[in-house]
Amino acid sequence: MSSQQLERELNHAREMGRWLSDDELEQLEHEQRLIRQEQAKESQRRLKLGLFTVVCVLIPPLWPVALGLSLYLLFPQTFRRLLWFAGGSVLLLALLAAGVSLTVVSLLWMLIS
Repeated sequence: MSSQQLERELNHAREMGRWLSDDELEQLEHEQRLIRQEQAKESQRRLKLGLFTVVCVLIPPLWPVALGLSLYLLFPQTFRRLLWFAGGSVLLLALLAAGVSLTVVSLLWMLIS
């Protein structure tokens, strides 16, 4: 083991109040590795979305897409909630419009008959 790794283990043991077993150390390293991988994936995804946003800004017909992507990059959780709300609203309006249409058609049918 390297001296840096031993120092890290010593500091961690001081924080925990005890030495960790080999299994616990492996589990901790595995969790840290997963976290780093997830952060790298998120960083990669944000970079791709950022580049796509720049392309959308340069092409005027895609400005609404660029605005949406920019909002998503700046406020990901709020934007997701807004999308769920907008989707639910559109679905509700479609159901309401279908109900009104069916009511009007049935009234017209009754008047014709």
